[in-house]
Amino acid sequence: MDEIGEVRVKAGKGIVGNADQGGWRQITLITHERWEELMRELGVSLDPSNRRANLLLSGIELANTGERVLEVGDTLLRVRGETHPCDLMEQVVPGLRDAMARGWGGGVFAEVLIDGSISVGDTARWSDESNKS
Repeated sequence: MDEIGEVRVKAGKGIVGNADQGGWRQITLITHERWEELMRELGVSLDPSNRRANLLLSGIELANTGERVLEVGDTLLRVRGETHPCDLMEQVVPGLRDAMARGWGGGVFAEVLIDGSISVGDTARWSDESNKS
């Protein structure tokens, strides 16, 4: 996957220009902390781009966050579920797929709620919107 400094996102679609558009799996996210934990567990050091997630976040917990709303940049993302790792992860390093399958290690997938942009360095935080019924 290519690293880019900024992406535009479109509500109900996902990342502008990305092959996957629509559905609930519009954008995938993983945290730097969880990736590093996996690397320590496996005794390897790999760049997080090997995960092939759309966004790499830091300083926020993604486990057990289904249906919560995340503010990133000037957009809102609704977490729709846990990202289950595919067989490609096993090709990256033996054992990675199984390690990622535990404790939301593969990150999450989300739906874009409002058009906006996301840039490297943007703050990610849980929205108060998540607490409304």
